[in-house]
Amino acid sequence: MLRENLNDLLAFVTVARERSFTRAAARLGVSQSALSHAMRGLEGRLGISLLSRTTRSVSPTEAGERLLSSIAPLLEQMEGEIVSLSDLRDKPSGTIRITTSDHPARTILLPVLEKLLPLYPDIKVEIVIDHGLTNIVAERYDAGIRLGEQVEKDMIAVRIGPDIRFVVVGSPHYMAGREKPQTPRDLTAHNCINLRLPTYGGLYAWEFEKDGQALNVRVDGQITSNLADQAIAAAVAGLGLAFVPEGMALPHIRSGALVMLLEDWCPHFPGYHLYFPSRRQQSPALTLLADALRYRSG
Repeated sequence: MLRENLNDLLAFVTVARERSFTRAAARLGVSQSALSHAMRGLEGRLGISLLSRTTRSVSPTEAGERLLSSIAPLLEQMEGEIVSLSDLRDKPSGTIRITTSDHPARTILLPVLEKLLPLYPDIKVEIVIDHGLTNIVAERYDAGIRLGEQVEKDMIAVRIGPDIRFVVVGSPHYMAGREKPQTPRDLTAHNCINLRLPTYGGLYAWEFEKDGQALNVRVDGQITSNLADQAIAAAVAGLGLAFVPEGMALPHIRSGALVMLLEDWCPHFPGYHLYFPSRRQQSPALTLLADALRYRSG
């Protein structure tokens, strides 16, 4: 019976996770009708309903949720072991799926890949830009890149960049005739450029620290963006103050297009880390990439 059910169990896990026969069929490379037939056959053999179907959606029943939670990790472990065997070649190979935000992708990941990939033509890298905290296990990513404080404690994390300082910046044109803020609370009197980040569940509260005192300030203004690049461009245009990574603003600071404010309050955050599940078999390709990305100070 196990041999008869194994393929159908793999198909069930895919349907239950995708919540769609259409997406599951596309991922599995089978027709929707064949997939639906397999699910009815599995439910018939088990004598219990695993999926609740409507005209618009599909979701696991209580029994389906129980089965999903128990067999999905076992199937992933089996898949990981098979992948690890297939990777035993002279050169690492396979596809590495990485979720990351735009800044580390441009400044850290792509420069390393530029040097690494020509040496290993059998390695492919899929980069997905996502500014939220994606569940890399549920979404079947091999790894993610985020700031150190955002990485879950049960993940293996490899530092790939130095600490990052966030700074308040504004254009000389904006500051002309306005009073320079002396403390973060003074920002409430200014037109500030908000960042809307899924990670923080909405508008990002600007985080400050001085002499061990932490202070978060919720600002207001006419511009809201979900990208630091856009916030910097708006600040350069004189539309308000922005709170962004110093490295991204530095070229504009050096050119005089922006000035820094509240420098003694601007904090450092743990730099970017590459992270991946500790319980999943790590492929040689991912091991190679992690070592190439590893931050080495000095």
